[in-house]
Amino acid sequence: MAAVTIPKKEYQELLEKALRYEYLRQIIEGDLFVPPPARKVKEIIKSFKETGQYNQKFLKSLERGLKRSSYFNHENSCPSF
Repeated sequence: MAAVTIPKKEYQELLEKALRYEYLRQIIEGDLFVPPPARKVKEIIKSFKETGQYNQKFLKSLERGLKRSSYFNHENSCPSF
């Protein structure tokens, strides 16, 4: 089979899906699974708080989650909000 004929609209949809797939593949191959650079819970919470985008409930939840992780240093944790 040398050639296949499909409507232009279908071709554009397939091309768009292929480009999206390629973009996601490149992201996943990149730094997606690289550990975060900061290991201190206090620094991380402070950075999130300084943005002003997160409420206290979220920050408390984030802190609890970070404290559960063995990756982060827990002796530097923030006091409860």
